[in-house]
Amino acid sequence: MIVVLAFLIQFALLTSIYVWLREYSYIFYLIFVILSVSVVLHLFNSSGSPEFKLVWMLPLIIFPVFGALFYIYVDTQLGTKMLFRRLRSLSAYTKQYAPQNIAVKARLKEKNPQMGHFADYMEEYDNCPVYDHTQVTYYPLGDYQFEDMLEELKKAEKFIFLEFFIVEEGEMWNSILEILKEKAKSGVEVRVMYDGMCVLALLPYFYPKVLQAEGIQCKMFAPIRPIFSTYYNNRDHRKIMVIDGKVAFTGGTNLADEYINRKVRFGHWKDTAVRLKGKAAERFTYMFLEMWNVTETKEEEYLKYKTPEEFSMANDGFVIPYEVSPYGKERVGKKVYLDILNTAQHYVHIMTPYLILDYEMIMALTYAAKRGIDVSIIMPHIPDKIYAFAVAKTYYNELLEAGVKIYEYEPGFVHAKVFVADDAKAVVGTINLDYRSLFHHFECGAFLYENSQIAAIERDFQDTLKKCMKMQAADYKKQKLYMRVIGKVLRMFAPLM
Repeated sequence: MIVVLAFLIQFALLTSIYVWLREYSYIFYLIFVILSVSVVLHLFNSSGSPEFKLVWMLPLIIFPVFGALFYIYVDTQLGTKMLFRRLRSLSAYTKQYAPQNIAVKARLKEKNPQMGHFADYMEEYDNCPVYDHTQVTYYPLGDYQFEDMLEELKKAEKFIFLEFFIVEEGEMWNSILEILKEKAKSGVEVRVMYDGMCVLALLPYFYPKVLQAEGIQCKMFAPIRPIFSTYYNNRDHRKIMVIDGKVAFTGGTNLADEYINRKVRFGHWKDTAVRLKGKAAERFTYMFLEMWNVTETKEEEYLKYKTPEEFSMANDGFVIPYEVSPYGKERVGKKVYLDILNTAQHYVHIMTPYLILDYEMIMALTYAAKRGIDVSIIMPHIPDKIYAFAVAKTYYNELLEAGVKIYEYEPGFVHAKVFVADDAKAVVGTINLDYRSLFHHFECGAFLYENSQIAAIERDFQDTLKKCMKMQAADYKKQKLYMRVIGKVLRMFAPLM
């Protein structure tokens, strides 16, 4: 309540300054009009998504001068620019500790030149090498992942790193925490980082001190403070658990009981994850350390987290662990999905909790369907956010008419973020098909190519499909009128959702 009140006061202050200056002098008003025109010209000539430009046009048209001032305030935030520079510097620095194995990428290029070029892009623009000798385990439910997380945590000898969007007290987190306490007492280095939004409803502001008293290093990412800033718009939506740099987990599951169906919120909770054992797990170590050190001034001893070069597991295709940043021009999460859609030869099967799409993603989905690719999407039938579900419904008919198949999971809520294509490629991670994940949040995922677990992912998709209802174009009109109106109105603001 204090944070919200502080935001409102700052917003009211900005508004009152504008009103006062406008009425104080005609010269000020003329300056503001020139400013508004300059902002519009800047928007039209800047690079970036047309949808974001369109959203900014609304306040500029409705509130010409104030809209321009607000845009300048948002666009000139020093905090986000400093954070971007810091992350870019850390990423460049850690590259020396997890470099690309030239022989592995050469072997991939020889097997599939298109995938070789894709690996070039991921290394150049996301500092994410392609790995072999990695054993992957796919989890069709968070329930199964939880059991293995506990077992792997008990085996930790050197360090445990946890980075999650949500941490909430309950069976899942309390079970993990007990192991973390024991490991910290035995000399294992334990670090926990969670998103600062948790303080609004899930954890007290002082919770990091509670864990620090147990010997666990803990911090919040972008903790909410009573200062209005766009810094809070970019949340840490990643889910990472790394143990000794040899084992890593990622996927949709957070550390709260609904993710493992110990608490029912929106029917049965369908989530997915992967465990990586071997070389590729090390990349998640450095992903975590980069994010952890954004706010640190002391130099990290990165070398001590370097894992052995050789692993005993047999080779099983290729793995690219990757991260997504909301800063800069590259939208890696979106481009990975576009690459799968644009290169598919037979099918692309998708599970996502949200469907809020920009023009490029709509074009890729519909074009793939029109050229004969089986494009199927599984959505929740019981949504967690009614407003997001209302917006998603506005995209249904456009996709259905192009031949995209849409299904809703009748038992409850799908929180999985999965792409699988042609029995050859798959992504399991934290990246939803919406603007939040593709443009605003920090995310991560694991791209698999010719890995044996891709068959398990497709099998899970087909098993889930049996519990779904297929959507038809006529279903849109069956919605209540107010839901259709809400969806259409909110779609104007989709880039902010």
